[in-house]
Amino acid sequence: MNNILFAASECVPFIKTGGLADVVGALPQYIDKNHFDVRVIMPYYTCIPDKYRNEFRYVHHFYMDYGMRSEGVHVGIMEYEYNGIKFYFVDNEYYFKCDSPYSSDVRWDIERFTFFCKAVLAILPVIGFRPDIIHCHDWQSALIPVFLHSTFATNPFFSSTKTVMTIHNLKFQGVWDIDTFRYNTALPDYMFTSDKLEFHKDANMLKGGLVYADYITTVSETYAQEIKYPFYGEQLDGLLRARSASLRGILNGIDYKVFDPSCDDKIFAKYTSKNFKAKKAENKMKLQEQLGLPVDKNKYMIAIISRLTDQKGLDLVSYAMDRICDEATQFVIIGTGDPKFENMFRHYQWRFPERVSANILYNDELAHRLYAAADTVLMPSLFEPCGLTQLIALRYGTLPIVRETGGLKDTVQPYNEFEGTGNGFSFANFNGDEMLSTINYSKHVFFNYRKQWDDMVQRAMEQDFSWNSSARQYEGMYNWMINW
Repeated sequence: MNNILFAASECVPFIKTGGLADVVGALPQYIDKNHFDVRVIMPYYTCIPDKYRNEFRYVHHFYMDYGMRSEGVHVGIMEYEYNGIKFYFVDNEYYFKCDSPYSSDVRWDIERFTFFCKAVLAILPVIGFRPDIIHCHDWQSALIPVFLHSTFATNPFFSSTKTVMTIHNLKFQGVWDIDTFRYNTALPDYMFTSDKLEFHKDANMLKGGLVYADYITTVSETYAQEIKYPFYGEQLDGLLRARSASLRGILNGIDYKVFDPSCDDKIFAKYTSKNFKAKKAENKMKLQEQLGLPVDKNKYMIAIISRLTDQKGLDLVSYAMDRICDEATQFVIIGTGDPKFENMFRHYQWRFPERVSANILYNDELAHRLYAAADTVLMPSLFEPCGLTQLIALRYGTLPIVRETGGLKDTVQPYNEFEGTGNGFSFANFNGDEMLSTINYSKHVFFNYRKQWDDMVQRAMEQDFSWNSSARQYEGMYNWMINW
């Protein structure tokens, strides 16, 4: 039996701000339990819902040296089993008493997650779980490989432990000044050099993880290539080129038990790839009624379900919005984020109340209903490491309109009217007119070639983007690493 420990700052169902939590929550369940004992460790935030927290079991506590502090710092260990997976929670109320997992103070978050990284390694001998591989997710866990090669390097408990560093979004790295990192880590000076943690005269947590991890993955094959170049590389492209022999992309999946239109209780009418025509129309009309839009199954409904940020390409949407919202179209938005985009969508709802529904919130039930009701989902991202929205949309027979970047390029095959292939629509350049012409082409197919459209919906629904194939790739990688 091989032991794998996932270390991350968030995980469904306990805490979620983005796709990272979905991956850390779902992937361990799909790894073969006959060959792998996969466990997960994360912070014991006070904002984890009470229905879970009240079930957690106290295991142990101790005091740990933390950086250059004169006194030891409390480390508590809580445990909980969920869906057959054992979860551990690092308890320290000073660091993890919070209303949300991240604060607006980067320096404070860096101190909290530096503590988390060291505590993960200190806890393992106490609970007697010796991982063959520690799988670290994003910058919040990136100092684990660094500590393994320094503070814990002579500890025989970790003599055969290897590390994987997964980049979910390279934009976020955990950067602060070197003196602060020295105080929090007590690492030797030689580790704060340009070939290790130093980064433009500061220190960078994610860079440390990328330097010291045995292997690096990211969440789609195209993104693994893109981040070796300056435009996508976030100033780490040189390091990623240097480590390209130890870097690969494995596409994220989605949990097909959660996202299944044939048994989804959140949607108005359940359906499959065999009976979607009438049922998607029913979902559309019921949602139109709920949102106060004109009820008409023949309207072309386009959706955005997203964080409202620059990364998501919403500048292009703002540029083309007047021309997207014609009389035959309804545009439904669900999401929160940058006030300029929130207000832009509110403005268009005010201007075109029969065409635009701006839902500036996140509501899981409403999102499911929109996936089931919409004809297309728009994702014109500037960059997109993987993207889960398009995978969910395909599952619900809602055709994605995407820019060809990262995981969007890997999962959305543009419609080819001559060969009768494809599962969506795509455009190459980050350009509002190019996006608009792709949207208009999708409308042309929707209104004038309905049989071809329905064939595309059926193809989309019958593809497999569950965790099954991705989990097999992770298993292969784990076996290869353990045996090298």
